[in-house]
Order: sequence, then structure tokens, then C-alpha cells
Amino acid sequence: MTQIETKLSQLRLKGMLRTWEAMAETRRIQELSFSDGMEMLLQAEEDERRNTRFERLLKNAKFRYQASLEELNYDSARGLDKSLITDLATCQYIANGESLVVTGSTGCGKSYLASALGHQACSHGYNVAYFNTQKFMLRIKMSRLEGTILRFFDKIAKTSLFILDDFGLTHLEQQQQFDLMEIIEDRHGKKSTIIASQLPIASWYDVISEATIADAILDRLVHTSYRIELKGPSLRRKL
Repeated sequence: MTQIETKLSQLRLKGMLRTWEAMAETRRIQELSFSDGMEMLLQAEEDERRNTRFERLLKNAKFRYQASLEELNYDSARGLDKSLITDLATCQYIANGESLVVTGSTGCGKSYLASALGHQACSHGYNVAYFNTQKFMLRIKMSRLEGTILRFFDKIAKTSLFILDDFGLTHLEQQQQFDLMEIIEDRHGKKSTIIASQLPIASWYDVISEATIADAILDRLVHTSYRIELKGPSLRRKL
């Protein structure tokens, strides 16, 4: 048995190794047929790899909150449609390259909802990138200075789900407007995007002052996306 465990360790079959050791300790090896034992080992390895990928995706996404859809507040006054969230939880919208816009006042749960949907995407094996808008724009500026802007744009374009949080808190400079339009254009109909903003969509023209760019972004993103408008008082208020 020591030789088997050594081989499993050398091959980095962690799930199979852990299950083999447990089977050896409980003497289940003698009780199971070869096919039943092999099925258990293979299932353990599959589960191990799925969990490892999930943890890696979570780490790379850098979510603002450790959130889950199960913890969402579906109070009718909040304007959150449970049937829509149930549909989004299947992640079919990601497979279809569809997008989502979440709006609402400060503290109503936009970031939490976006993070929860991102976590769900990771659990389905999709890679996710989560950014605060201001930090994202700074990241673009740094990439341009470093000469890595094309590589960075390519990485964002290939990301299954791109989440842009706190959109609209500050006015976008002209170059930032062009950059955002290019990102949305690259992802349109191919990859999913979630934008969370405390501004109603009608006010986005104030953030994107160039009318033609604003029209292009709204046409490719807002007019063809799912929409959630959260309502009610701030959830951050202490009881």
C-alpha cells in the first residue's frame, strides 16, 4: 500500500490519495469490488480538482465580498426578482454572452449581488474579474505606461465574466471613455459583463460626456442586458 500511496503522491492525484488512505484505514479496500473502489477514487479526484479550480478562480477574481446567492434578501420592497436570480444562478447568461446592469442607491446591496453572481460563476468553472471602476481605470493607465495595454485588454476580452463595480462615481476622461467602449465592444455578444452603479442609466450620459461613445456603449450593453434596480434603505445602517 505504501508503494501505491507513493505513486499517487508522485502523480499529484491528491483526491485519490486522500480517499485511498481513508479506505485503507477503515479497511474498506477489502470490502469493495475493484470497479466500486475505482469509481470512488475517480470521483474523489474529480471533486478535488473541481474544488481546487474553484478556489483558484475565487482568488484570481478578487471579489469585494465573500457573497452567496443563498444569503440574498428577497424582500419585495427591494425590487429583487427571485425568479430572475434563479435563472441567473444557472449561469446560462454567461454561456450566451449576455450582460447585466444593477442600479440602486448607495448601500442597497449592488456590490454584494454582483459578488454573489461572480461566486456562482466561479462555482460553475467560469473565470471572473472583479474591479472597482476607479481602480480599473487606474490599472488601464498603468498598463499603458508599462506598454502592456494590449495584453491587458486581451485578457479582459477573454474573461468569461467581467464585473465593473461603482460605475459612475466620477466623470470619465476622454481616453477612459474610449477604453471602456473598446472593452465593451470586444465583449459584446461573446462574454458577459456586470456593471453596478448607483446612477440610473439615464444619467450615464453625464459620466460619458462624448455622446457618440455613450450611445455606442449603451447600445451594446444596456439595451440588450438584464436589468435589476434595487430599492429600499441602505443595508449598511446599523439596527
